[in-house]
Amino acid sequence: MRIFSGIQPTGRKHLGNYIGALRPYIEWQDRGEGIYCTVDLHATTVPYEPATLRSGVYDLVATMLAAGLDPARAIIFRQSDVREHTELTWLLMSVTAYGELQRMTQFKDKSSQQRELVSAGLFTYPVLQAADVLVYRANIVPVGEDQRQHIELMRDVAERFNSRFGEILVAPEGRYPEVGARIMDLQSPEKKMSTTGSSAQGTVYVLDEPDLIVKKFKSAVTDSGREITHDRAHKPGVSNLLETYAAVQGITIPQAESAFADARGYGDLKAAVGEAVAAYLAPVRERYTALREDEGRLEETLRDGAERAREIAADTMQDVREAMGVGPVRVPR
Repeated sequence: MRIFSGIQPTGRKHLGNYIGALRPYIEWQDRGEGIYCTVDLHATTVPYEPATLRSGVYDLVATMLAAGLDPARAIIFRQSDVREHTELTWLLMSVTAYGELQRMTQFKDKSSQQRELVSAGLFTYPVLQAADVLVYRANIVPVGEDQRQHIELMRDVAERFNSRFGEILVAPEGRYPEVGARIMDLQSPEKKMSTTGSSAQGTVYVLDEPDLIVKKFKSAVTDSGREITHDRAHKPGVSNLLETYAAVQGITIPQAESAFADARGYGDLKAAVGEAVAAYLAPVRERYTALREDEGRLEETLRDGAERAREIAADTMQDVREAMGVGPVRVPR
């Protein structure tokens, strides 16, 4: 079984990123052949600073390693180092419907935030994302709940390609966290915690100091009443805290509710969740510092990963080119 997932090297990684993406990477790396990518090409679809992007790649890789990803057990690489991603993107354009891309929720959200240029890259972003996965013929894609629409699109693209050109690609299956799939902003619990759209006070960053994490949770917005129950419709603030607690403690939401059956109120809940999250993230923050200082070692990890990734991607592309009649006839082995 082959597992693939990618994460953008932009912005400071927050608790939602960790629970929705980084932690599943760790959990899946021993279940099959894990391939994890820092998707720097995706980051170019919106305004960015080149130096910040390069630095962000190192920040992200150091965080991934600090979280527990092991280059000896998984392939960790930079997207732009494997050119087969972009080649397959272009070829997949022929089996991707314009209307499908128009319906993508993330394009609507991100394009509405652009004041000047809405790039064509932002519109075709999901095709590159599909190529990221399909070029490795991955079976499983561990992602956050917000990526479900993108997984459905890449499955459709793979099936449409296979129907037209033969059984070349693998239609992957998404794997979503059972608990903590959507960590919400602590100040606006109806909105997902994000790098760009959330408030600073409502966003818990992976590298935040423990005292700051506890402080942010103590000031979290809750709901009317005193009942500590999970009810997304009527108690979004409390529900977010219970889901977060369950995710970091490795328990179910009913178990989280039971843990606070004797709490005196929301103050006890917020303090306990803050302390649990601070303890949960502390080891990552401590390991990150030493890893981030050695950029040469980080680059070595990326270079080695790219070589291993390229072998798999090149084999897929040979099959794709042959099936599509692109390039010279493939020489039999």
